[in-house]
Amino acid sequence: MSATRSTAAGKVLDVLAAFDREHPARTLSEIAQRTGLALSTTHRVVAELAAWGALERGEDGSWHVGLRLWEIASGCPRTQILRDVALPFMQDLYEATHENIQLAVREGAELVFVERIAGHRSVELVTMVGARFPIGSTGMGRVLLAHAPVDIQEEVLESPLRAWTPHTVTDPRTLRAQLDRIRREQVFVSDRQLSESTVAVSAPVRIGRNGPVSAALGIVITARGASRARGLREPLLRAAYGISDELGRRTRSTA
Repeated sequence: MSATRSTAAGKVLDVLAAFDREHPARTLSEIAQRTGLALSTTHRVVAELAAWGALERGEDGSWHVGLRLWEIASGCPRTQILRDVALPFMQDLYEATHENIQLAVREGAELVFVERIAGHRSVELVTMVGARFPIGSTGMGRVLLAHAPVDIQEEVLESPLRAWTPHTVTDPRTLRAQLDRIRREQVFVSDRQLSESTVAVSAPVRIGRNGPVSAALGIVITARGASRARGLREPLLRAAYGISDELGRRTRSTA
């Protein structure tokens, strides 16, 4: 049972939490079942959220997240400044490579994708903006994990790691050595770790050239073009350094 369900705000949060990437739309009955709330209570909470704009009803009668929530979420300071700073550099990187460009941040032991540029000729991705993955699952996630607090690293290393493909590194000792190498070399090539059809090249984004790691920037290419990965190192680092420098300037100007 939800720890927040005894309060009015808790019921609202439980209803909103019923929606995710795998379930973007739910019927009233499904929401009630997911939250454990009585159907009458669910109906009241959903109606209030809909009146405010947090939920919208589709033509088939199911409910989905409303535009009002997107408007509020887009103002999140943690990602708004990062995305505003990063997007011009990401656009330049896309023009130089014509490959998928992604930006992600760490939240606890998870990675959240906050921006992406993809062309119609780029390899199809299994990730999207707003998607969450265990931080050890992706190349960008491992870059963030390498620079995460020690307790987060140990939490991940001591937990079972999912093998997304036959190539996924799941051995804790191998992953620990991989994280050491990432810290030394900055750029990490993730070869078919999340999908057998893709290779990712990732680098950390800092607040200032030598400041704390704020995000990870990545290029995702088809596994058939894996030989190109090494040549993407320099343009990726230039973009990551550019974002880092600008974030540092923004931070100093607001201090």
